[in-house]
Amino acid sequence: MKSYKIRAEKIETRIQQLAQYTDEPDCLSRLFGTKAFMDCRDTIELWMKEAGLQTYIDNIGNVRGKLLSKNMNAKTLVIASHFDTILHAGNYDGVLGILAGLSLLEKLVADNIQLPFHIELIAFGDEEGVRFDSSYSGSKVITGNFNTDLLEKKDSIGITLNEVLKNMNYESSKIPQDAIPAEKWMGYFEIHIEQGPVLYKNNIAAGIVTQIVGQKKINIEFSGVAGNAGAVPMKSRTDALCAAAEFIVGIERLAAAKKSNIVATVGKLNVQHPASNVIPSKVVCSLDIRSSSKKKLSKAYEDFNELCEEICFNRKVYFEWKLIQETDPVICDDRLNKFLKRSIKEVNLDVIEMESGALHDAVAISKVAPVAMLFVRCYKGISYNPLEKVELKDIATVLQISDNFLQQLIESSKNIFISAM
Repeated sequence: MKSYKIRAEKIETRIQQLAQYTDEPDCLSRLFGTKAFMDCRDTIELWMKEAGLQTYIDNIGNVRGKLLSKNMNAKTLVIASHFDTILHAGNYDGVLGILAGLSLLEKLVADNIQLPFHIELIAFGDEEGVRFDSSYSGSKVITGNFNTDLLEKKDSIGITLNEVLKNMNYESSKIPQDAIPAEKWMGYFEIHIEQGPVLYKNNIAAGIVTQIVGQKKINIEFSGVAGNAGAVPMKSRTDALCAAAEFIVGIERLAAAKKSNIVATVGKLNVQHPASNVIPSKVVCSLDIRSSSKKKLSKAYEDFNELCEEICFNRKVYFEWKLIQETDPVICDDRLNKFLKRSIKEVNLDVIEMESGALHDAVAISKVAPVAMLFVRCYKGISYNPLEKVELKDIATVLQISDNFLQQLIESSKNIFISAM
């Protein structure tokens, strides 16, 4: 176990180093295409090279390191996570999975393991989608499902994604060439902190993800009539902000009343041309709806739309409802999870299976390949927060589980190859 502790300490040191690459001086915020983003990208690629991987950066900014089988016709196992962050982030989300994956490959290289399949370690450049309000850009490129319309999407100051790519010397026209063909995929594996309290409450280092929730992401624009705050009587007002406020509280009440696996969040609210003495005329807000049931997700979407329509009709406020992103619930692969269960039992841990309410690149990858995720215990389940913390002993345990997992995949693939001869 001593070697696992040493590997865990190396990962922890690297996590803290990557946390220094930030857009903000007093907290970790690393958005796609910034200087901090590029510094982090270059450091990850350097570490991949030092590990003996064949590296390159693709045309959406993913850092990719390959460990090749001697069988050049073999399929590819992708191990991945992301290195972009939300605003005011924690240090472990995303990068722990990249660096743990790198540690797994470093051990394979050190042990001179002959692989029956290729392994590609990928550090996705844009999973959170904060800058351009569109998640999974990195993993969509890998799967060949990137929508080129996104290249014209603008950030908050009017810069398009395509302009950012040009500034980083990427060629957006070559993005289709960066995909791994569907027939070349063997599977996908991601190590990630649990962004919830299940493992912490059960005092267990790691757990298996069985399902990832589906999501619908909406932007709503409320349009009323501006007026002088002192001159327009209360009953004569068409206040866009009051309509938005009633909608937000209504969403919370309606979602809670459903008593089912529906969660709904309004995380962004923008009052346009705000002034303390002016009745707000235009307000834009976000709405994030999630559920592990596709049917319940669709029903909630319709109910929330009807709520918005009713509120705006009563207040004589016009609204525009725009669905900007949707994903179905994802079932993780049973075969890969069986290997994970055995691997967990080999380190004498209880097997905990759980649903992920957070979203991951595995959602995009699931369209072309079987996916598996291993969750790591996070302090009190705190995530998306500077208080995010993972203990060294848990990192060490997850490395041991994942080494076992890869060894089982290797042995299984060798047996399949031999039996096919």
